[in-house]
Amino acid sequence: MALVPLRPGRAASRLLPLLCGGARSKGASLGPGAPGRLSQRRYKKDVLPSPDGPAPCVSITEIRQYLRAQDIPFHDGYSCLHTPSLFTGDRGDQPLSANAPFTLFIDKTTGSFLCTATLAEGTWQDFQANVEMRLRGISPIPPARSEEMEEEMRQAREDARCIWERALPLWELLDEKETKETKALFGISQVTNATLKRFGVRYLRTARSLVFPWFSPQDATLKGLKLVRVEKNGGTITYVEETLPRFDSYLNLFGLPLIGRRDTELVLTGWELDALALHQAAGVASLALPRGTSCLPPTLLPYLEQFKRITLWLGEDLRSWEAAKLFARKLSLKRCSLVRPGNLQPRPLEALNQGLNVTKILRSALLASHKSIVSFRQLREEVFGELVNTEQVSGVKWTRFPELNKLLKGHRRGELTIFTG
Repeated sequence: MALVPLRPGRAASRLLPLLCGGARSKGASLGPGAPGRLSQRRYKKDVLPSPDGPAPCVSITEIRQYLRAQDIPFHDGYSCLHTPSLFTGDRGDQPLSANAPFTLFIDKTTGSFLCTATLAEGTWQDFQANVEMRLRGISPIPPARSEEMEEEMRQAREDARCIWERALPLWELLDEKETKETKALFGISQVTNATLKRFGVRYLRTARSLVFPWFSPQDATLKGLKLVRVEKNGGTITYVEETLPRFDSYLNLFGLPLIGRRDTELVLTGWELDALALHQAAGVASLALPRGTSCLPPTLLPYLEQFKRITLWLGEDLRSWEAAKLFARKLSLKRCSLVRPGNLQPRPLEALNQGLNVTKILRSALLASHKSIVSFRQLREEVFGELVNTEQVSGVKWTRFPELNKLLKGHRRGELTIFTG
């Protein structure tokens, strides 16, 4: 099952008054309201994002040439260039010291930057403008958000704090039966209270939702949160997610505050509950992407630079597998390994619930090969994967050519179908 973002939800105007002290009816739920505060996504099958993003405004060669011309020390990372920050330390027209911490990261693909020390971020043009200001003896100023965006983020943090204070750890619920039923509902009966406590997971009884916090890596303050609830439709279970702030501004790597500076290996997942299962079952450093398999925001790449080996275990279907290969290209193929979905290799939470050897599955992860080299083994695995998952790889069905649907299984992205006679 792939994780895909839906349109922003409209639950904030009705949900927050109820959670922050108002009364709530028995049948109330996260429902429609005013846009822009909470956003929602559901676990459902959908197409993968296109790997082709907007054309970069600057090449990596131009970035390196500019840094050398300005006497800015740097070194190459996996997906970013590392430099001393313009926004910390000495001001003035003195060159940046090579002895200063390299806390500013420049994306090799887009040129955008992020300073992990001050959380200042901006485009390549913003970076150049701040370099010019420093050369003129003017203290660089981090690019500012618009007043409207700043107010929205401030309000989102306040709303998140309100919800967070009302949420309780699962093991602190008064009724032990309720605790067991709640864990069973979310499929986390095997996840221990110690694991939930370590990751700071709470439960919001009024909304029947698990609450996952987003803490700032700079000062550990609460920046936002994600709520996950379960919807049942007959025999089908759907997980629905709500975020504060909205999804396009929710850039959390769940579990990041638990990562130590000396950690060099990481397992990257597409779901917060999978990160819990991985840590408990294998004792490995694990993080969850904020939007699952739908995208890997470039703003998060600097926080993944310290790892020499990254294993991507995103899900249990072919779309998760394809997304993992796309993300590996962003993260640098030479340090990435991929867990191929299969009956004996489900998503981490399912592996924990089924009693599978999670450590063994991680050891069997395939190295992400070079983009220009394809082995026969890889081709064989790809064909086999499509043969056993025909419905997942089927394309858009033709209405005028029903017989072709039986042969070609529809029209798929990236394929060219030629009719001749």
